[in-house]
Amino acid sequence: MKVVNIILNTLLALIIFGAVAFLVAPHLGLLNPYELKIVRSGSMEPAILTGSLILIHPATDYKAGDVITFGDDTRTSIPTTHRIVSIRTEGDMTYFETKGDANEDVDPSETPANKVIGRVIFSLPYAGYILAFSKTQLGFALLIAIPAALIICYEAIGIAREIKITLRSRRKYVEPESSTKEEREFLS
Repeated sequence: MKVVNIILNTLLALIIFGAVAFLVAPHLGLLNPYELKIVRSGSMEPAILTGSLILIHPATDYKAGDVITFGDDTRTSIPTTHRIVSIRTEGDMTYFETKGDANEDVDPSETPANKVIGRVIFSLPYAGYILAFSKTQLGFALLIAIPAALIICYEAIGIAREIKITLRSRRKYVEPESSTKEEREFLS
């Protein structure tokens, strides 16, 4: 039973640590030069699903077939993640022709190399939904409050069991079988 408890405690701690790491690491710059982004459209399906969490790493060179994230990343503008179809160099400037895997046509305009955020090196399906939800007030409360409540309840049950065991062992020590009824009443 103790082994199961240790395993469950470890898993719960890892889940909580992972959730907090996903929330805090990007804000503290702990992922530099990596970035986490949430895929918000299905243009790269089936390779990258809508709601996936992607890990992006800037590179010095890109080749056809690489999946890149590019464009402005502001409150009003969301970057795009598409595959490089071809590369064109004009003078000292490089341009990428891109296309979403699920799209029939290439993107209407080429992407200059200086607008590329980085190459997608990893994608975790549906994890972006959790990250996006965790950024809301309700999501943050639920992702912190529920695991915290589970830990508190589990620990309270463990403390109650220990108290019960301790009280039983004290009673056995204080009340030997040869004690009289008056002695037991006096001790209680």
